[in-house]
This record gives sequence, structure tokens and C-alpha cells, in this order.
Amino acid sequence: MLIVAAKIESEIAEFESFEEREMFLQELGLDSSGVSRVIRAAYSLLNLETYFTAGVPEVRAWTFHKGAKAPQAAAVIHTDFEKGFIRAEVIKYEDYVKYGSEAACREAGKLAVEGKEYTVRDGDIMHFRFNV
Repeated sequence: MLIVAAKIESEIAEFESFEEREMFLQELGLDSSGVSRVIRAAYSLLNLETYFTAGVPEVRAWTFHKGAKAPQAAAVIHTDFEKGFIRAEVIKYEDYVKYGSEAACREAGKLAVEGKEYTVRDGDIMHFRFNV
């Protein structure tokens, strides 16, 4: 069971920056908002996870079913990615945070090249190679 205080959630939504929201939550002795907890609980109940794609114009989160292989996760972006799947270049989220960029992860040897049998993990940063 999750309890969400609507008044507090509406106050959190009014803050303009992430830092302001975090400070407010800390003052209340909370580690995350109720909305955040609801989303995490829903993902868990529905057996969902998230991977990321990171390019120059944007970073994007993609939802997939836990246990999905790389081609099935790629299909979330577009079915052609699954049909013409060649390989996936994968960086673990923790490595990306530690090294700060794809280039730095590549230099540190933290970019893995995975095939069709790779099971995508929550938080992976993926770049799919495909040909259709």
C-alpha cells in the first residue's frame, strides 16, 4: 500500500527546479515524492524497466519488459530496429555517471558490444546498430 499526501505533492509540483524539490523533501524527511514512489511501484508490479538512449540533441528513457533481449528492447523505439538488429553498444548507467560521457566510457573500456542474446538491464545506456 502506498500513501500519497496530495497537498504535499501539489506543493512539490510548484517548485521550478530539481534542487528546490529535493530540499523540500529533505526538510520533510522524505527521500522521494509520492508520485515517484507510485511510478516505481507500478513499474515493479508490471515488471517494467527503463533503458536510455543518449545523443547530442537529447537523452531519452525507454520502457521495456524485464528480461527482454536487445532486439526486443530496440523494438520499443521502432520495429525496424528489431527486424534489422545487428548489435547493441551498451554502457552501464553507473559507468556513465562515473566517467561523464560516452567518449570517456569508451576510452575506459566501459562500452560493451552485445548481440541478440543480451538481456537488457535497468538503466543501460544503449545505442543500436541495425540495417533494414
